[in-house]
Amino acid sequence: MSLTVEKIFVRNLLMDCLFCKIASKEIPSEIISEDEKFVVFKDINPKAPIHFLIIPKIHLGPISALGAEDKEIISGLILKAKEVAKKMDISESGYRLIFNIGRDAGMEVDHLHLHLLAGKPLKFEF
Repeated sequence: MSLTVEKIFVRNLLMDCLFCKIASKEIPSEIISEDEKFVVFKDINPKAPIHFLIIPKIHLGPISALGAEDKEIISGLILKAKEVAKKMDISESGYRLIFNIGRDAGMEVDHLHLHLLAGKPLKFEF
């Protein structure tokens, strides 16, 4: 099988993806929840008392790179957040879900991820 430039780029991107390495357990992380499609772990730089990242186990770029064929992953991320919020007993008190898209929004890892923040009243600040 010959490798095209695109396949080489994708292979190298996956090899260097921090979140892919967390999902495959190459890098340790404090995992909160895991199933066959998603991993939920504590953010290493939390912005709230509860700050988790929800990622698909497969590598997907940011939302700006997704298509209609990825709608199951997007809905799955949100449903996983709902499940974790219930497990952490924050469903009633409230939580915030955030997708950062692009560097100006604070996205640091080019692997689709959803932030779940809770544990205190959250202000909307910039």
